[in-house]
Amino acid sequence: MAHKAILLISCLDQKGITAAVTNFVYENAGNIEHADQHIDEQTNTFFMRIEWSLDSFKVPQDQISSAFQPLAEKFHMQWSLHFNDYTPQVAIFVSKPLHCLYDLLLKYKEGQFPCHIPLIVSNHPDARPVAENFGIKFFEFDITGANKLEQEASELALMRQARIDTIVLARYMHILSEPFVKEYHERIINIHHSFLPAFIGKNPYGQAYRQGVKIIGATSHYVTSDLDRGPIIEQDTVRVNHRDSLEDLRRKGQDLEKMVLGRAVRWHLERKILVYNNKTVVFD
Repeated sequence: MAHKAILLISCLDQKGITAAVTNFVYENAGNIEHADQHIDEQTNTFFMRIEWSLDSFKVPQDQISSAFQPLAEKFHMQWSLHFNDYTPQVAIFVSKPLHCLYDLLLKYKEGQFPCHIPLIVSNHPDARPVAENFGIKFFEFDITGANKLEQEASELALMRQARIDTIVLARYMHILSEPFVKEYHERIINIHHSFLPAFIGKNPYGQAYRQGVKIIGATSHYVTSDLDRGPIIEQDTVRVNHRDSLEDLRRKGQDLEKMVLGRAVRWHLERKILVYNNKTVVFD
């Protein structure tokens, strides 16, 4: 695998940013393989993702950040630097619905996700056989109103021990506390079985069925302490009609959930997402 660096940038739009960043790579003998940028005209914010080969790059990998820092300070950038030789550690949280879990694990085993999934966490035992079949450690935490904070503290200790970078909620039917979310800021990906912001909360398919909707959807987003209102990563829809039963809606919706969550997880792992103002820029 070719050794690459990925740089994500956001700052106030100014003349010369693109030239300065590409020159930084060029002057250090880097070969740019992908570059994408976007300007939010409403906020005059510049966004950029640039990926380059490190095979002949003059700056050692552990010194690239310090070498880029003066340029970042000149343009008052918020930025992050990533390398494809690092394998992110991902934990999957799941409850009783298992369709998203199965889909993620199949994609993982097929090599579609550049990560390692060392463990699966649940508040029910249903997913244990699935984890065992895929050779992944399974941990069950029975969570009630009385023990929630204590159990979440144990979960966080497990995450730290396993050095988990990202948590994927594959239909995890439990609201995470604010301290938990804060520790994994912009690193918890959820799938909501509705086209947010409509039909939030419980039983969205029942809500949609009673309203006689013609389109249902699914939304993947980063988790924040504001329930189901985090930055949206991906959404998709499918048409339904009067002949569809409630079970038809659920079936079609579950197919969407798998596709939408899979895309969101892959883009996150490929470092293609920038978050700003509770929104996202998803680069090609």
